[in-house]
Amino acid sequence: MDTLRGRAETLKLARLLDVEPRQLAFLEELPVDDVRLFRERVVAALFDEDPARLDRIAALTKLLPATVAAGIAQKALGPRLAAALAGRLEPARAADIIDRLPAEFTARCCHHVDPRRIAAIMGRLDDDIVVRIALVLAERGDHLTMGRFVGHLGDSALKSILPQLDETTLLRTGFVIDHPERLGHIVELLDDERISAVIAAAADHDLWPEAMAVASMAAGEQRARIASLTAAQPETRLDSLIHATAEQDLWESLLPIVSLLSESELRAVAALPALRDPTVLSGLVRGVVATGLWADFLPMVGVLPPTARRIVARVAGSLDDAGLDALARGADKENLWELVHPLVELMDDPTRERLSELPTFRARRAG
Repeated sequence: MDTLRGRAETLKLARLLDVEPRQLAFLEELPVDDVRLFRERVVAALFDEDPARLDRIAALTKLLPATVAAGIAQKALGPRLAAALAGRLEPARAADIIDRLPAEFTARCCHHVDPRRIAAIMGRLDDDIVVRIALVLAERGDHLTMGRFVGHLGDSALKSILPQLDETTLLRTGFVIDHPERLGHIVELLDDERISAVIAAAADHDLWPEAMAVASMAAGEQRARIASLTAAQPETRLDSLIHATAEQDLWESLLPIVSLLSESELRAVAALPALRDPTVLSGLVRGVVATGLWADFLPMVGVLPPTARRIVARVAGSLDDAGLDALARGADKENLWELVHPLVELMDDPTRERLSELPTFRARRAG
């Protein structure tokens, strides 16, 4: 899912630099881990600038009652400087001042706070304050800031916040979450009905990429749960998922999720009208060649309707030798030859002859 991770990292970096995401779109072509590392260095450069001046101001606030410090933050400092100052205070002192600030002002500060300081401060705030701030951010549509904070929330706060957020907010926030390792647990707090509503929102609001990213980050049982609940959606919604994936070439994100389905669920997906479209199937095969996801793809081929399977065979047969050998190597690595043979049988004689001369096929015959 590097394509989707790249989009999310670009959005986060654009927010840090206060520029339009389209100005950084070129970064989506770079390795996503490199972009993430660059973002971390940008955070250091932005928030470590002139720390001595901020430390002097922070020292002065120790002499003031928290109520007075909160008043100064609102009237004299403003959200940007107040957020920078919060990052230099002792977490307990910062939390004490935040407790006396209106949620609306604190939410504006959250946009500017040093991400590295969030965990220590959040751990000292009462749940009711956290909930109020989260709801203000949601109302403002500030999903990027919510994505910074949500990974630091405890279960009690999450259980109060999640029911009050609409489904598109959940998707957009999950897409840019800074701590994806927490996403599976957050999904676990949602019942099946709510997850199904989130999936429906992905279809209804053109948010399938965000939904795929969330499912991919929610590893293990929760990813399989999302996959199964998605497969249970009406045919029209699932068709929109396939078309969105094809249009944006996101097979690398979808196929690992599809591979988690049971055989009956997989058959239902394979019967979708969208997967009888030659253009969609051609892009799917070429996407698999590019990503090497043969182990995720071939089981679905086995349950495709005959017409669709013949299209796949024709497209696969039109691959160059390198593409065909990649197919063979993928099948060999995952021991999926029983799924490849029916596909080969649907190819024409010249293609089968060409296959037989490829290194992987020759090695298999020799073995």
